[in-house]
Amino acid sequence: MNRQAQAAVLFLVGAAVLHAGLTDLYLRYVKAGLRPLLLAAGVVLIMAAVATVWYERRGRGEAGDGEGHGHVHREPRVAWLLVLPLLALILVSPPALGSYSAMHAGTALQAPLAYPSLPATDPLPLGVVDYAGRAAYDHGRTLAHRRVEVTGFVALAKDGTPYLVRMALNCCAADAQPVKIGLTGNIPPVLQPDTWLQVTGTYTAKQTKDPVNDGRIPFLDVTAAKPVPTPHDPYDESWNN
Repeated sequence: MNRQAQAAVLFLVGAAVLHAGLTDLYLRYVKAGLRPLLLAAGVVLIMAAVATVWYERRGRGEAGDGEGHGHVHREPRVAWLLVLPLLALILVSPPALGSYSAMHAGTALQAPLAYPSLPATDPLPLGVVDYAGRAAYDHGRTLAHRRVEVTGFVALAKDGTPYLVRMALNCCAADAQPVKIGLTGNIPPVLQPDTWLQVTGTYTAKQTKDPVNDGRIPFLDVTAAKPVPTPHDPYDESWNN
C-alpha cells in the first residue's frame, strides 16, 4: 500500500478505537479501567494518519520542483481487504464470553488476601468472586447468618448441576477465566445456559471440585432467583484488584 493508503488505514484504526472507547463496545474487549489508554491510543493513531498525509504531500511538492520524473506503481487492490476487520470492529459487537467458555475452562478462584468487613445491608449484594472466595477459603465466617444477593449467568455441568458464573478479567477478554458458584436449594425448575440471574440465598458449606482443574467451587443455598438483563459490564474485574 502507498503512504496515502497507509494513512487511511491508520485513520480508520484510530476511528474504530475511539468509537469503541466512547461507547460500551470496548467492554467486550478490555477491562473498564483501560478506557483512558484506549482513547489516547485512538487519538495518537489519528494524529499519525494526519501527519503521514502531510509529509507525503510535502514530499511530493518538493519532488515536483525537480526535473526528474518517477514512475507510479499501482498497489494491489487486495490490500484494501485489511480494512474489513476494522469495519467488523465498528459494525459488529461481539457477545461476551458465556457458558460454553465457562464449562471448558477451570475456575480461576484464588484465596483472597483479605476479607474486608461487609455492610449491614440485607440482602447483601456480593460479586461472584467475592462470595466464592469467602465461601471457599474463609469457610463462610463473614457470611454466617447473612442473606446475600449474587448476579451471574447460568452454566450447566454435564451432570445437570447449575452454576452461577462470572468471567473474571485480568486485562482483556482474551484472558478471561470463569469463577463458578454451585446452586442448591430453591432452584428454578427450568434454567437455560447463558441466562442472567439475580440469586438471593445463604451460605452453605457444600463444595465441589471443578472437573477441569480441580479448583474449589462453593455452593449457595438459593431462596429466590429471578432473571435479569445482561449487565452493563458482563465481566468481573474484582478478582485481581
